[in-house]
Amino acid sequence: MPSGSAPCRVIVHLDLDCFYAQVEMIHSPDLRGKPLAVRQKTLVVTCNYEARALGVKKATTVKEATEKCPQLVLVNGEDLTKYREMSYKVTALLEEFTPLVERLGLDENFVDVTEMVEKRLEEWERDGSSPISISGHVYGNQTVNPHDPAHLRLAAGSQIAAEMRESVHARLGLTGCAGIASNKVRSKLVSGTFRPNQQTILLPESRRGLMSSLEHIRKLPGIGSKTAQRLAALGLTTICDLQRCSAAVLERELGVWAARHLQKVSHGEDDAPVTPSRPPQSLSDEDSFRKCTSEAEVKKKVGELIASLLDRLYKDGRKPHTIKLTLRQVSRGLCREGRQCPIPSHVVQRIGTDDSSVQTQLVALVMKLFHKMINVKGPFHLTLLSVCFSNLKAPPASTKQSIGFYLIRPSPSNCNKLVQKTEDVVSAEHTPPEGRVGGREVSPGEGNGSTTQMPPETPDQTGGLEFPLDLLPAGIDYDVFNQLPREIKEEIISSQKGERDTATSVLSHSLFASREDTDLLRLLQTHRQASIRGRLLKARLRLSLGFAKPTFQSRRNKPMKEVPMTEIKKEGLSASSLPVLMPKHSPSCLQRYRRNCWWNGRAGNRFPNSVSQ
Repeated sequence: MPSGSAPCRVIVHLDLDCFYAQVEMIHSPDLRGKPLAVRQKTLVVTCNYEARALGVKKATTVKEATEKCPQLVLVNGEDLTKYREMSYKVTALLEEFTPLVERLGLDENFVDVTEMVEKRLEEWERDGSSPISISGHVYGNQTVNPHDPAHLRLAAGSQIAAEMRESVHARLGLTGCAGIASNKVRSKLVSGTFRPNQQTILLPESRRGLMSSLEHIRKLPGIGSKTAQRLAALGLTTICDLQRCSAAVLERELGVWAARHLQKVSHGEDDAPVTPSRPPQSLSDEDSFRKCTSEAEVKKKVGELIASLLDRLYKDGRKPHTIKLTLRQVSRGLCREGRQCPIPSHVVQRIGTDDSSVQTQLVALVMKLFHKMINVKGPFHLTLLSVCFSNLKAPPASTKQSIGFYLIRPSPSNCNKLVQKTEDVVSAEHTPPEGRVGGREVSPGEGNGSTTQMPPETPDQTGGLEFPLDLLPAGIDYDVFNQLPREIKEEIISSQKGERDTATSVLSHSLFASREDTDLLRLLQTHRQASIRGRLLKARLRLSLGFAKPTFQSRRNKPMKEVPMTEIKKEGLSASSLPVLMPKHSPSCLQRYRRNCWWNGRAGNRFPNSVSQ
C-alpha cells in the first residue's frame, strides 16, 4: 500500500493542558502552585489542576467555584489576545517538524507525521537498531507486536510526538497531552485518556474498545447540542445506539451526507486528511452582557470591539473589505441576527495606519447597520454584540496595479530608460517638420533618437510645483503628481494633512496659477454640457502637443466648422493661442496628451516650448 494512504497514516493530536491557565501562569509566574481559574463574565472557562483537585470545574459559575474553593485566584480572560499569540506560536513550532499541521481551536492541533515515520523506520532498518521503543501509554494495556508494521509505525509516531511535546515545553513552557493513531478521530478521542502532560497510543485492534467506552454521543467530534437533540428525539443517546441505527432513519433526519459521516465516525473510521491551516478568513470579536438598552451603550461597546479588531488587523497585515454586526435580543432567545456591508475603499486604505479617524468611521458604519436591525425609538434589550471583519486581502504591493507605483520617484537609471522609451514611441507616431522639434529650431546633430539628459530632480524642476512640499507624502514623484486629476490631488493632500478644505484652497492658488491653466480647468469641467467648450478643449490639447495647424477632417471625411470668434472671446482666450479646428481622433489625442505631459514633466517642462504661456 502506498505511503500516506489512509490505513498507513500516523496522526498525532496535541491538546494543551488547561491552556488559558498555563498562559496566565507564564505571564505571572507567581500564580504557579496556586489554585487558578480563568473567568469570562460569570463563568469559569478553565482552571489549573491545583484548582481541579479542590473540586473546581470548568464551565461552572464563578459563585459555585469560589464556594468550593475560597482561596481560588480568579483572572479575567475576556481579552483573548495573549491566548491567540501563544496558540500561533505553538502551531509555528509544530510546523518546524512538518508542514502538515491543522489547527483545531486555540489549544489543539492535528499533525500528520506519516512521512517522518517512514524516514525514521528507514533509519532504524539501515542502522540495525531495535525499533520497538514506545513513548507513553498504550490504550487498553495492549502488547505491541514487533512484527506488525502498523504497530511499528505507531511506535515511531509516539517517539515523534514525545519530541514535539518536549520542544513545546522547553521553548514555550507549555505542557500537553497527545494521542497517536491512524486517523484524526481516533487520535483526538484517545489523547485525553491520560492527563496531564502524557500521551497514549491507540492500536488498530483497540478501536472498538475505545468507541464503546465513550459515555455519551456528544463525545464524538462534530456532534453539537442541536444535532444531539435531534438524535435524542430518535432515541439515540450513546455511541452503540448510533452504530446500531439504520442508515435510512438517519438519512431522513440528517440528510445522506451527514448520516453516512456520523455512522463512519461512530465506528472510528475517518479518512479526512490533515489540512494545513490557512490564515483566518475573518477576524471577529464579541461581547456578551446581561443588559444593553441604550444607543449610547451600543456605540461604546462597538467602539471597544472595533479598537480590539484594529489592533489585530495591524498585526495581521491584511485589510478587510466587509464588516458585519451581529446581535442577540432577549425577545428572540438565543437566536442571533446580523447584517453586513462593504467597507468604503477610502476607509480600507487607512486601516492598519496611524489614522485615528478610521475607528470613528467604522463605528459610524456599524451603527448604520444597527439602526437597520433595531428601532431605537422603541425599547430594546440586547445581550450580545459581535463585530466581524471579513473578505481579508493582502494590500497591493507597489506594482503597476497600484497607484502607489506611479507616485514613487524612480531611480535615475530607470528614469532615463523610461524617457528614452517614451521618446521613441512619441517620435514614431508623430514626426515633426524637418528642422523643428516642439516649435523650436534644432541643430543637425539633434534627432529623434537622442536621449534627453535628465537634470537633478528638484522641486523647482518638477512641473511647476509651487505649494509647500510638506503637504505631500514622502517619496512622491512631483512630476507625476502634477498630471493627476484635481480630485486625486485633493484626496492625497487631504489624507496627508487631514483637512480637505485646506488642500482645495492650496490647489486653487498654486496648481492653476496661470490664466490659461485656469481656463483649461473650467473647460474640463463644462465641456460635456456645451459642444463649443468641448471643441475648445480638444483644440487646447492639440496645441499642447506642439503640432502645427493642418486641416483636420472628421471620421466621415467632412471638414469641421471653424469656431466662431465671438465664442472664443466669450471664453476669455486669445484667438492666436488656439487652433480653431477639431482634432480627427479625440480619444487618441487625449492619450497622446497624457503621454506627452508625462514625458515633458519628466524633462522639467509642463508643456512643450511651442505653447504660448
